[in-house]
Amino acid sequence: MSQKIAYLDCHSGVSGDMLLGAFLDAGLSLDRLRGELQALPVEGYELRLSPYADQGITGSRFEVILTEQDQPTRSFTDIAALLASSQLSPWVRDTATAIFRRLGEAEATVHGVSLEEIHFHEVGAVDSIVDIVGNTLAIEMLGITQLYASPLPLTRGHLRMAHGLMPVPAPATLEILSAVKAPWVPTQLEGEFVTPTGAAILATLARFEMPAIAIERVGYGFGKKRVIWPNCLRACLGEAYGLPHDHHYHHHHELSHEHTHS
Repeated sequence: MSQKIAYLDCHSGVSGDMLLGAFLDAGLSLDRLRGELQALPVEGYELRLSPYADQGITGSRFEVILTEQDQPTRSFTDIAALLASSQLSPWVRDTATAIFRRLGEAEATVHGVSLEEIHFHEVGAVDSIVDIVGNTLAIEMLGITQLYASPLPLTRGHLRMAHGLMPVPAPATLEILSAVKAPWVPTQLEGEFVTPTGAAILATLARFEMPAIAIERVGYGFGKKRVIWPNCLRACLGEAYGLPHDHHYHHHHELSHEHTHS
């Protein structure tokens, strides 16, 4: 049996919306995603997918638009309860909860508090819930058994957050990625190119290595910034190539949707 895998080229970083934009650009149905997200008891948002071109490359830009600005501040416990009460599949529910836990634990470490005390302002607003659950659904719907990711661009500068100015990468992002020894490559760019949400998704689900892959489809998900190159994440979808079957199983079972326990 062939293994569906995906390689993420994060030459310009990663965020939840860039990643979901790339999956949608690679052929995931927006209507189907929208339908599946209805299993989540969250309202006050809509999804927008627009064709986007930057310096000669075309792709998609995905956005979560808040239609109700008054969104509750949610703690990790609130989000875990929300996911537990949803109609999502056990794998999506458990995986999205694990991604949020990683985010919450990183924030808790940075701020020197317990996980229960973390309230997601920047992060836990509706758009991160939709980004995290949406990407988890995308992986399940595309049948991807393993994600791989390239090294990430290490940028500099400062970022304005609820607590004031923070160095880039944000402390939570570094906390999340250092826990899995994610590789970084230096770049001259200033600003945030790897978001905490993007970091948490990769740290939970991706292996930071190049796979042997027969690429079948490529999707381009664009970010909001304009930089010196096309600001996109490329998702290369295909089949694991040339590896013996038992090697596959060993590597891929952690993402496999059949082996989950609710």
